[in-house]
Amino acid sequence: MALLHHRLPRFWLALTLGSLLVAVGGLYWWERQLPGRLQQAQARGDLDACLRYSEQMAALSWLPGGTPLQQGRCRRDKATQLWQRRAWAEALQMQRQLVASSAATPADRQRLETWQQELRAEAINRFQAGDLEAALAALKPLGEAGGSGGRALGDELRDLWNRSRLQLQRAERLSGEARWWEALDALNRIEHPWWQQRGQAVRRRVETALSKLRSGDKERDSHGSLPHTVPEAQLDALVQKRIAAGTNEWQAFEAACRELGGKVVEAGPESACQR
Repeated sequence: MALLHHRLPRFWLALTLGSLLVAVGGLYWWERQLPGRLQQAQARGDLDACLRYSEQMAALSWLPGGTPLQQGRCRRDKATQLWQRRAWAEALQMQRQLVASSAATPADRQRLETWQQELRAEAINRFQAGDLEAALAALKPLGEAGGSGGRALGDELRDLWNRSRLQLQRAERLSGEARWWEALDALNRIEHPWWQQRGQAVRRRVETALSKLRSGDKERDSHGSLPHTVPEAQLDALVQKRIAAGTNEWQAFEAACRELGGKVVEAGPESACQR
């Protein structure tokens, strides 16, 4: 028994060393296989295998060599493939990994910048077409979708969208109350082209009402029932100037009328500026 106990440590040591040598030998053998497997993957266009083998080469390589270049080539091709498939987030992530590696070239950095610019342009195009959610989705891979109270591009798009939507709602409410000047001002404050298009029906109703109001003023003036009407073009210009400066629409109308030597008079349900 004493002899057995004496030999056991040696047995386990030999077994452990043997297992370690087998493992090291296996890893060494696999490392020798990887360059050929990597070339085969590249030849058949299997970019996922290319990346997998290049990463294994980088992890197992004991001596510096061409591994970073091989890995960079795989990442470059895979990023291009992902971009062409419109998998933007994955493509940008792969390209950023390439740019951060020692295999990066100035062309790689330029391509990353170009892709980011293209995504921003894509977001703007979708936004202009009236698809806010698609625009934000295009900005998400860039980290610019916002939503956390910051000033990312996505936050600016949301603000513009909501301002335009609220101005159209305001114009619809004011036109329903026959407050034509104020409704026109609200329509003119709509910045987004999609909401401007949505507001065309309201604009036609408002402009028709204002046209009738002006025609009625001129007709009454031609019959001598009211004093001369102030020049409409000058009145409109002064009203819009004051509104742009931040004056309330009705106050702007009254001030513009006084400046032209007129006074605000009631003409049925509407108001007019007469001399």
